[in-house]
Amino acid sequence: MKTIRLGMADDQRLFSEVIKNFLSQQARLQTVFEADAASLFTKLKTSQIDILAMEIITPGMNGVEMLKTIRNLYPGIKVIILSMSADLHLINELLDIGIYAYISKADEPENLLQAIRSVAEDKVYRNKLLTDALYLNRDENLKRNPKSENIFLNDREKKILQLLWEEKSNKDIANEIFLGVRSIEKIRQALKEKLGTKSTIGLIKYALNHKIIETDTKAVS
Repeated sequence: MKTIRLGMADDQRLFSEVIKNFLSQQARLQTVFEADAASLFTKLKTSQIDILAMEIITPGMNGVEMLKTIRNLYPGIKVIILSMSADLHLINELLDIGIYAYISKADEPENLLQAIRSVAEDKVYRNKLLTDALYLNRDENLKRNPKSENIFLNDREKKILQLLWEEKSNKDIANEIFLGVRSIEKIRQALKEKLGTKSTIGLIKYALNHKIIETDTKAVS
């Protein structure tokens, strides 16, 4: 397994140092840079990272707009939000932008490590906060569109959506339905185009909103 290259962006320097020290003890994980909001884009221009862990609540700056810019300029970087806010509507908005995980600063450091490992495998890390935001989105969508039309999906496409909900990687999905990893990547991209979304979380939202997946298959802590 290759080393995961991580960037951290948070104006709370003491918090960042504590997390960095914890992560530095982990195998195959390198913290490439630490930045505050003002220096983040400079760091992104000069560094190569796989994952960015960032605070979304930043005094004097619009964290949501910053995230949108990062997603546009650096679509290959997977974003984990590490924040004190537990606002489900905010989390839901961030999911639409394309984050892979949302970790509370009140959680144990091991939760962040699990999220990093999961996201590195191109999986959405579905903890309780993120799952609650997804359910909120589903319930509000059903109220707005009680008779929303389904796009036709074949059994294999539905199975892949179910496995994404269960946090399976492309390799896991390939083994489950007896296809190659490249074939799964192509099907996932085709599903995004078919359903009009740009992210894995968008696929999961669609599946939830249209009752395509069984949601009691994984306990979330």
